[in-house]
Amino acid sequence: MTSQPAFILHSRPYRESSVLADFFTPQGRLRAAMRSARGKSGSLARPFVPLELVLRGRSELKSVARLESNGSPRWLTGTSLFGGLYLNELLIRLLPPEDPFPSLFEHYSLTLDALAAGRPLEPLLRAFEWRLLVELGYGFSLDRDLNGQSVQVRRLYRLLPDVGLEPVDQLQPGLFNGGELLAMAEADWRFPGALAAAKRLMRQALVPHLGGRPLVSRELFTNLKESSRD
Repeated sequence: MTSQPAFILHSRPYRESSVLADFFTPQGRLRAAMRSARGKSGSLARPFVPLELVLRGRSELKSVARLESNGSPRWLTGTSLFGGLYLNELLIRLLPPEDPFPSLFEHYSLTLDALAAGRPLEPLLRAFEWRLLVELGYGFSLDRDLNGQSVQVRRLYRLLPDVGLEPVDQLQPGLFNGGELLAMAEADWRFPGALAAAKRLMRQALVPHLGGRPLVSRELFTNLKESSRD
């Protein structure tokens, strides 16, 4: 049995004293049962804690043979906490089980570090969403349209998910101007409107892959912002 780095994405009670956990590792998203999870291992069964994990079993539902801390927890609070929960929900909903994504795992760990350090939330979320789409094979060019032509600053485009950006000549809902798209391609969030446009673009790109069910973490974050205004 080989150990590997891991984070818990989600856990829930399982039978009398066990926990059923979804782990994210370089080998992908893995589900495993943790027996007698009220002891030391149970205290580690929470998100954003870097872990060293050993699993046993060959079925999709494995068992945790060993679970140990592998570094300091990423302490997320406020909007950073909701950002972390959002990342976890995306991974649970979109990653196929047991498909290796070592570079995505590294990007996830670095994003948690940045969230814990108080870096601005929105650029981190947009970068992770984009990386996730690319890793899953759903990425598209931001500086060329679906015909292979360079995106023009003053043109309008619409997204055809999994195909790319289509130039359009008439105003309609959900469009993006070329300047915003080129700024996104360079991660230039100083460009007026680029960050807001990136949020809309990523939502449009993710919707076809979420199966029509809303993201719970997104709804919680929206409710939090609305209650703070009251």
